[in-house]
Formats: sequence, structure tokens, C-alpha cells
Amino acid sequence: MTPLRRAVLVVALLAAALAVWRLEAARAGVERLALDAGPPATVWRVPGAGPAPVVVIAHGFAGSRPLMEGFALAAARAGYLAVSFDFAGHGRNPVPMSGDVTRIEGTTRRLMDEVAAVTDAALALPGADGRVALVGHSMASDIVVRQAIRDARVGAVVAVSMFSEAVTADAPRNLLIVPGAWEGFLSDQALAALRLADPAADWGRTVGDPAAGTGRRAVQAPAVEHVGVLYSRTALRETVAWLDAAFGRTGAGAADVPLRGVWIALLLAALVAAAWPLAALLRGWRAAAPPSRLPHRAVAVAAGAASAGVPLALAPFDTRFLPVLVADYLALHVALWGVVALAVLRAGGHWRPALPGWRDAAVAAAVAGFGIGVFGAALNEYVANFWPVGPRWPVLAAVVLGAVPFMVADQVLCEGGRAPLWRVLAVRGGALGSLMLAVALDFERLFFLIIILPVVILFFVLFGTAGGWAGRASARPAAVGAGLGAFLGWALAVTFPLFAA
Repeated sequence: MTPLRRAVLVVALLAAALAVWRLEAARAGVERLALDAGPPATVWRVPGAGPAPVVVIAHGFAGSRPLMEGFALAAARAGYLAVSFDFAGHGRNPVPMSGDVTRIEGTTRRLMDEVAAVTDAALALPGADGRVALVGHSMASDIVVRQAIRDARVGAVVAVSMFSEAVTADAPRNLLIVPGAWEGFLSDQALAALRLADPAADWGRTVGDPAAGTGRRAVQAPAVEHVGVLYSRTALRETVAWLDAAFGRTGAGAADVPLRGVWIALLLAALVAAAWPLAALLRGWRAAAPPSRLPHRAVAVAAGAASAGVPLALAPFDTRFLPVLVADYLALHVALWGVVALAVLRAGGHWRPALPGWRDAAVAAAVAGFGIGVFGAALNEYVANFWPVGPRWPVLAAVVLGAVPFMVADQVLCEGGRAPLWRVLAVRGGALGSLMLAVALDFERLFFLIIILPVVILFFVLFGTAGGWAGRASARPAAVGAGLGAFLGWALAVTFPLFAA
């Protein structure tokens, strides 16, 4: 490892340590307790605080409790008894989602029942004063709105990135709507819901009286989108201030909002940066000679055949064999994409498969171990659940088996990080375009593939880059691809909600 790489590694580790220190400081003084509420739940409270209202906090589709930690910490620091939980099929909840996702009386009603169960358990806690508020993001915004209308105990609702057809001019009681400023459609929906109560109302103006249960307010969180809104200080401060107004509480709670988003970003960036100097350690397992360069035409034919052919070939078939929404199709799609691309290269005499040796296995294990054991551990602690519960293990195995040939083909086509950037972007853009073609061919069944598209793009940006560093250091693109495939498959398998037909 050169002096420059050592210096980068030291800086990256110091930055990661600083980020962890600040994230743990945000938790200081707030205790976390497990709650048996049916769904796995966590109680957040300041020890010794007096009786207070309960705040039940619900995540969105494909989310989990860690994603909503900012709201839990803000509410707990303001003196509330905050409770977050994992919906069925999400996070560490082993019970799959069920019901008809197209009907209110189906999946929606079952998720509302989960909110009701958590509310009952939370209100039975010592320190709960009998009052309750609901906070929900994205998918859960509709769930908490409908549950608040159904449950007369709910005195306030905070709907983040809301879309709900259940909102009326006077229901639910005391509704705060917070979209991100970069959520154009959801911002329009927020303003429309506000103007049901007062056609002349605008952003930042409170309509009605929260103390009387008639309050309504809409505020845009500046410069954030659908996920960034969860880390926005505006969103967190408005939430606490709204709860205080609805429950007649005063204090400095709205000012005591921990800044977490920037430290999470620093931590993840530092871990990715550390992969550059660490990749140099793979030179000890370097191949005797790097693979031969691939003609651009051969790469275009292989990637094009896979990108266009796979969605067309799979379109006529029912690919549902896993208890996870569209993960079964995704596993088949990416597996075939990799197999087709490699087969076309081999048929043209541009690639020859070889049995992996122990050095290939070591490189693959190092890449997968860093992604899952280091980066994944940080995600699990501060961002979203990353460890599979029992029913997810078969799903994880299937998705990993699909992702490995996909990423092996990606690394071979990109020559283990040695190909020009434009070719890397073309190959990966073609792979993503292939998934979107599949959605276009069967939109109703495969719509949820759009949900995971940001996950795949972020993976390519972060770990495609890191894979290039590992590929150039080891000259073993197939081994690096296998390690990246294991990590990608793991990430996708823990992201998709479990679903029982």
C-alpha cells in the first residue's frame, strides 16, 4: 500500500469514527426498549420523564424502523413516548404482508390493524397518559390517515410524503403534511389536502385550531426528496411543534432535533472511500496476466442481446415462485441477463470461462465480506434493516444465485474496471433499461421493480466504482463480480417486502 493509499485509509477511518460518534451522540440520553406489540417494536423515551402522549411511528414501503429513527429521537427528546415498529413483511417482522394490495379492505386494512395493535400496546406502557399521535411516511401516510379516522383516540397525525384519498375537509383531526420540496406530485397533493380545509390556505399557514382538534398545516421540507425528507430538520421540527400544539405542551423540544442525515452520508462515503486503499491488498492474489481487452462491438452485441432478449423471453411466463413481491422475477431476469451476455461473448471467442481457484474465492469473499459485513453493518445500524430474518433466507439464496452471474457478466464486460467510462455507463444503462422494458411489458405485475431501481443505481455508483478498484488490483473480474453479486443479491433480498399471496 502506497503512502497515498495509507493516508486516504487513515482519513476515511477518522471520518467514519467521527460520523459514528456524532450519530451515537444523537442517541445520548434516550433509551431504547423492545416492545411486544405483535409487530417487532421499539420504545424510545427519556428516562425519568413524566406521563406523556404516545407517538406511534410507521415507515414506508420497503422501509424499517431504523429509517424512522430521526422522528423517534426528536419525539422522545421532546418528552413524548415514541414507538416505532416494522410492518408485516418488512425489517425484522417475519410475518409476510398479505391481502389484496389493490383494495382498501385488503392489505391496507391489515396494515391499519397492525398500527392499532402497536397503539394498544404503547398506550398500556407506564408513562403513557392516554393520548396518542400517529406519524407515517409514504405508504404509511395513507395507513395512519385512515387509522386516525377509524380510531377516535388519535389526537394528531403527521403524514410525511403523503398520498391518501381518505383525507377530507375535517378528517383526520390535526393533520400536518410534510412533503419534500423535490417531490412535485406529492407537494401538489399536500397543498390540495390543505385547501380542502381552506381554499385560500398556503404553505406554512395553520388552518383551524390544533387545540380544538381542527388544525391542518402543510410545510415543504427544503431541498430534499422522498428519502431525504426523513432527515430534514424542517420536517422533524415541524413534527414536534405540531405535536406540542395538538397536545397543549410547551418546551424546547422543537429545537432539540438531532442532525443525522449528514453524518450518515459521511459514514457511508468514508466506508466506500476506504475501499480504494484496501483494494490494493488484493494485489497479493493478482492474476498472472489481466484478461485480454474486449472489442467494443463484441460488448455491444453481448449487452444488447441480454438487455433486449431477456425481458422478451420472460414476458410470456409466470415467474412467481418466491414469497416476495417481484423478487422472483428479478432473480430470473438478472441471472439470464448474465448468462446470455457471457454466452454471446463466448460464442464470439471473446471470453473463455475457467474453473475458479482459491485466489478467486479469496477475492470474491473479500469483496462480499466488505460489502455485507462492513458497509451492511453500518446500514443496519443507522439506515435500514440489513439482516435477514428466518423466512428471508431462502429468498436471499435465490436472489444471490441470480445476482452473481449478472455481476460477473458486468465485470467481464467492463473489463474489471479497465474499460472506458462511457462503455461502463452503456453496459449498466442497458441492464437497467432491460428491467424497465420488463416493467413496460407487464406494468401491473412488475411495477414494484421501479421501487428498487434507486437501490440498483446507488449500488452501481458506489460499489461499481469500488469493484473497479478491486478488479484493477486483482485482475480477476469474474471473482470481483461474484463478490459484488453476493452483496447486491443480499441487499435486494432484505429490501423487498415478504408477501403471502
